[in-house]
Amino acid sequence: MNTLPAMLAIHGGAGTILRQSTSAGAEQAYLQALQDILRAGEALLAQGSSALDVVEACVRLLEEDERFNAGRGAVYTADGTHELDASIMEGHTRRAGAVAGLRTTRNPVRAARAVMESSGHVMLIGAAADAFAAAQGLEQVSPDWFGTPERLAQLRRVQGEGGAAVLDHDGARRQALIRQDGPLDERQKFGTVGAVALDAQGRLAAATSTGGMTNKKPGRVGDSPLLGAGCYADETVAVSCTGTGEAFMRSLAAHEVSAQMRHLGRGLREACEDVVGVHLPAVGGQGGMIAVSRQGELCLPFNTEGMYRGWVRLGEAPEARIFR
Repeated sequence: MNTLPAMLAIHGGAGTILRQSTSAGAEQAYLQALQDILRAGEALLAQGSSALDVVEACVRLLEEDERFNAGRGAVYTADGTHELDASIMEGHTRRAGAVAGLRTTRNPVRAARAVMESSGHVMLIGAAADAFAAAQGLEQVSPDWFGTPERLAQLRRVQGEGGAAVLDHDGARRQALIRQDGPLDERQKFGTVGAVALDAQGRLAAATSTGGMTNKKPGRVGDSPLLGAGCYADETVAVSCTGTGEAFMRSLAAHEVSAQMRHLGRGLREACEDVVGVHLPAVGGQGGMIAVSRQGELCLPFNTEGMYRGWVRLGEAPEARIFR
């Protein structure tokens, strides 16, 4: 039995702050959404649920909230479709599952777990992954269920201004694209969600999910479903990332935190801040990560102006933040 209190952290994307034009009500709505999910996760921890169950449940709730770019509210590809990616990993066993390019599975994180537990593989992609999820009894929806009018307007605006693909964070030279009543500028926000947890038995787990990037080429896959890049968990640490996908892939950002802790003897904060502050910028990377260690440390660093994030320790009130 772990003597440290169970704990949980979540994120919903990082980017540029719109504090000057953000109403108190809009900011509170985002904070409330994060806190509600944290409370749900804490309740599971209090019941003795595993870290794996907790991160899956929290990411599923984030996928259901169209404020975030994962599941419903996912951004559009250049073809006007949705391609969703997710991954999940259990630390003490290093079991893992991932999916990419889903179009009909309502909750990609559930599909990732099904891959881990029932496929004999680690990753499935595209139509075959949706078919596998359906065969496992996971809810399927019409592809247009993921879309929202705001996301479609975002795609049309980008395509009307030259058609360059943009991440949620990108487009500083553009006009407002979507949800400018939100605390983070949707023109400059990384759209990924994730969760990490340490349970009462000392087990770690991480999960990450995303809708990708607006107007991306169909078939593009970022870091979110790639173990070691956007998601990783072992006996030392659990990490979930949000940011410039290609840079997180090139840096193996999530795994790098574990490697520094195991091989250099660094603490969680030192390792995370080195990855976010040094390794990622070296390859043009922006964004952040959430991490929890086996010793009960939490770290939620980012090199953007803000990040939707929150954390809770069992028995304590949940905390949610957007700004520094």
